[in-house]
Amino acid sequence: MKNRGFTLIELLVVIAIIGMLSSVVLASLSSAREKGRDAKRLSDMRQVMTALELSYDDNGQYPVSDTDGCGGWDVGNQTLSFLGNLSAKSMTNPPEDRIASGNCSGYRYYRYAAGSYGCPASKGAFYVLGVTDMETSGRPHRSSPGWSCPGRNWQGEMDWVTGSFE
Repeated sequence: MKNRGFTLIELLVVIAIIGMLSSVVLASLSSAREKGRDAKRLSDMRQVMTALELSYDDNGQYPVSDTDGCGGWDVGNQTLSFLGNLSAKSMTNPPEDRIASGNCSGYRYYRYAAGSYGCPASKGAFYVLGVTDMETSGRPHRSSPGWSCPGRNWQGEMDWVTGSFE
């Protein structure tokens, strides 16, 4: 009578196939997580822009950037410090980027004086808000509105950037 069962070769082939399928699934899952984190970053930027506009309506100007370093930029690889004054009134959950690791990476904010970098002084002061180190795009991110003045283009410095005059 012949023994029934699997040979060692058959078992190894099945294990190899399962291993390849699981690696493909894990790679897809990692990509989906990166896209999800980038979507959250963009949602955070829309939330910050709304808070900035509410602050402008209340105070007649955008908040002054806190000088955390990086040339005076208010940077936050976890939070933006200028949001402390905004969050109680206009944001229930201040945004955080827990993945950004560098000293000058993550979210960035700076309020420039009127006429900086050749922008028209008649339009007043302006802010630049951006995200560096997005995971799923090179510079610029496809949804970045961009922001530039004759003397400087911030789109080359950040993955996603926007700004507004007062």
